[in-house]
Order: sequence, then structure tokens, then C-alpha cells
Amino acid sequence: MSLTSQENILKVLTAFNPWWKSGAIRAEFSKTYKRFAYHEALKLLLHEDIRRTVVLTGTRRVGKTTIQYQMIDHLLKSGVSPQRIVFISLDHPLLKLCKLNEILDCYHANLYGDEDCYYFFDEIQYAADWDQWVKTIYDTQPLSRMVATGSASPVLKKKAAESGAGRWTVIQVPTLSFYEYCEMLDVERPEIPVDIRPTALVRYNKRDMTLLMTKLSELQKHFHRYLTVGGFPELALAKDDLLAQAIMREDVVDKVLKRDIPALYNIRNATELERIFLYLCYYSSNIIVIDAIARELDGVSRGTVNDYIDYMESANLIYRSYPVEMGGKKVLKARSKIYIADAAIRNAVLMDDNLMTDPEQLGITVETAVYKHIAAFYYQNTTSVGYYRGGKRGNEIDIVVEFPNGKILIEVKYRENAAIGEKDAIFELAEEASSAIVVTKRSDDYGIQPSSGTKKILRIPAFAFLYLLGNAEKHGYRGAK
Repeated sequence: MSLTSQENILKVLTAFNPWWKSGAIRAEFSKTYKRFAYHEALKLLLHEDIRRTVVLTGTRRVGKTTIQYQMIDHLLKSGVSPQRIVFISLDHPLLKLCKLNEILDCYHANLYGDEDCYYFFDEIQYAADWDQWVKTIYDTQPLSRMVATGSASPVLKKKAAESGAGRWTVIQVPTLSFYEYCEMLDVERPEIPVDIRPTALVRYNKRDMTLLMTKLSELQKHFHRYLTVGGFPELALAKDDLLAQAIMREDVVDKVLKRDIPALYNIRNATELERIFLYLCYYSSNIIVIDAIARELDGVSRGTVNDYIDYMESANLIYRSYPVEMGGKKVLKARSKIYIADAAIRNAVLMDDNLMTDPEQLGITVETAVYKHIAAFYYQNTTSVGYYRGGKRGNEIDIVVEFPNGKILIEVKYRENAAIGEKDAIFELAEEASSAIVVTKRSDDYGIQPSSGTKKILRIPAFAFLYLLGNAEKHGYRGAK
């Protein structure tokens, strides 16, 4: 019997689809907490007028597969026949050997012969010519719906642009926001208005600002652990933080660097990839110079460094932030800043007990978390998220959100003395921005700081800023409860 016979394929599919027999999904698969991305994806799947293939992308362990199981659970509870729903893990060793049409033929021949089903493809990038098959299904099965996950964002987006134009919607699934972390762990949370937007706090009077910050101050005690392990749902729920970090190194980092990226990009030796990622962990939130990395990691060529950074970005291990123009001054060199995708990944890789106590390292950790939140919050909008370096003194603004009609300036000053003045670029350029925010450390370091012009600069503690961003994100989705 052939290894990839229909009999063997059916055995694997049956194992992955227990609802074919039981009629229900196992509780440990679907879990109770639902990410923001779940509500967004479900709206698209069930939309009556707009038919789109949903593609969930993000790094390992952020909950992409769980979101699929939760969607399947919703369908089953809505009365959809269990046999109409098929979950296919294309990361499985046997299914990797099969062509996608062979797997689908097996399903239709043995379980469900009609073409009005729900396909759930997990880690779809492992299937050869998957984009063409998805296009074929979309075009020839108008009653069928598809949801796919993948860990290689740019690869998926590129294929979506080429083969899936008008057919696919790519939904980014970042690591947990601080708001999601607090909600998932069911920590005591303050009652705050659903329509609060951080940028609007500049219009609050002193009394209302103090009342809001007092309500939010109880959340600060959870912020330290969130930075340590809180970005990954399963690990955030774990009781043993050291074990959670070890699992993160193994599953999130090692498997991506040693297996996923080498498999996707035909890399024979992953050692250089690991060395470059370690370097980026040390220098997260810094402007990266490719030549400097090549010199530091003796024996690694400039081209290899550049390619491998591209690969790590594609695997959602890092973010890249590019310079933006302000004050009418052109950006001469488009050197990017690099951020590790989640502060918890950086902490797990570096294994330095001082990371959460050393002021400089803690500042890097928090800036990494702030950038992740901003990038995740604005990824669907017509915006770009970058940084600014220049001005009279060559100073930097950590994060600049650039809209077609304005900019939001964000400076992370996570330190005891977070004073800003005329020497700071945000002070100098606040006048030409729609909003200017200084993210601080102390729970009592908040309020409005006048700038040199008519614009006011909002000062807000990091934990409060990130929580309010999550609150705004949640209530921006109609589907979120």
C-alpha cells in the first residue's frame, strides 16, 4: 500500500476531525477565551454578501489554530453538519507528502461529496501550489468557504496579491495585547467607557484624567509578568513562568529558526540564522546597520544578513520600522529599526535575569511592547508605522504613526525621570502632528505637558496606554462581545 494512499490520508483526517464522529469539538481545542482576530475572522466567514477566503497569519503559539477550532465550534453549534467541516493540518508529516487535491479528493470521496463545505487549512504554506488550489476552490465551489493559517506573512500576502486578489483577506494575529492578557486571565479590571481613545485624553481635564488613571492603576501589578511571558495565550495561563519561557524558546523560536524558515527558504545551515536573531534580540528597538552585523558576526556576508532578516520578518519573529519624513526634511538613508515581535520572546532568548531590573534593558523591553501594540492596532488602516530621526539636534522620535492627513508621535520614556524639553524631537515637532504622546513608567506620571506651540503633549504610563489601546481595539470590532 502506498504511503500516501487514500486509506492513510483518511486516517489522518479522521484523527484531526473528531467531530465527524462525536458531532462536537473537544473543549480543550476551542478554549473559552476568544482573541480579537476571532471575531474579525468569523464576521468574514459568515458574511452574507461578501465571500472572502480568510487567511490568519502570525508566529507560532499566538492562537491561529485555536481560532480555527473556535470557528468550527461556532459552525457546529449553529447546526452545520459535522461532515461539511474539514480541518487539514498541512504541517503533518504524511500530509506534507501529498498534493492538496489528493487530500481534498479523499475527503470528498469518503466523507462529504457535495461542494458547499467549510475548509480549514492549517499552515497552508507547506502545501505545494496552495495558492492556485485555493483560487480553484474559490472559483469552482461558490458555496464553499475557506479559512487558512500561515506563519509566513509576506509570502501569504504576496500570493494573495497575485492569485487571491478580490478573494482573500489576510488577518494578522499578533501576540496578546496587554488588554487581551488581562481579559484572558480574568484579572480585576476597571469599568471604563468603551469609546475611550488614548489620543483623545489630551482633552481631559485634570480631575477626569486623575479619576481614569486611578481606576487603571490596579493593572500595573500585572504589567511586569505580561512583559515576561504574557504575549502567548497558552504560556500566559501557565503556572510556571520559567517553564513557559523554555517552551517559548523551543516552540516559538527554535522551531521557526531551525525548521520553518529553513524549509520555506531552502536554508541548509540554520546556525547563521540563529546568530543573527540573537544579535537582533540584543539590539531590539535600535537602528540596524547590515554591514555592522556582518562585521560583528564574522563570516556572515552582508547579503546573507539582509536575506535572513527578511526571512525572520516573514516568519513574524521581528517587526521592521522605517524612517518617516517630518519637518520637510527628506529621509536620506532608509535604515530600519528592528523590534522583536514580542518582548517575551526577547526575554526568553537572552535568559538574562537582569533584563527586567536593569533600567536600560527594561526601557528596550517596554519600547518593544509599545511598538508591537501600535503596529497591531493600525495594521488594517491606511497608515505606516515608523520612526523619526533628525531635527536640530539629530534626535529621535521612537514611533511615528503616519496617516494621509496627519501623524501621531510617540516617545517611550520608561524611566523614573521621564522629563522632556526643548532638546527632545517630540517637543520640537509636536506642533505639526495631530497628537503627541510620551509613554512613561510611574503610575503617577500622567497629564498634559504644553509644548513650544499650541499643541499639547500627553503623558501616560505604559500599562495604561497599552490597556487603553486594547480597549479601543476591542470595541472597534462589532463582533467582539
